[in-house]
Amino acid sequence: MHFLIFLVAIGVAVAMAIMLARLFAGPTLYDRVLAANSFGTKTVLFLLVFAALVGRQDAIDIALLYALINFVATIAILKFFRYRSLEIALAQMSLRKALDGEYEK
Repeated sequence: MHFLIFLVAIGVAVAMAIMLARLFAGPTLYDRVLAANSFGTKTVLFLLVFAALVGRQDAIDIALLYALINFVATIAILKFFRYRSLEIALAQMSLRKALDGEYEK
């Protein structure tokens, strides 16, 4: 059983290496962001497989936390490159909410 989990870990590590190659070779920004997000997802999977391999179940919490950080970081990166500033994005969201509130009355 450990041999099968070890093979899965090697397969995930190879997939992570492919995503790193795509990250550096991506022709557009969105290809690179997608590769970074995929690399983060594969890192979570690798952490889970590693936790199963060494028998430490508390590493599952670390993997879940890393998945949450990966998701938030991807959204922040996309917003930053769209507006060139996170403050502008937040200000536009506040303005949009304020305008929507006025139209509802």
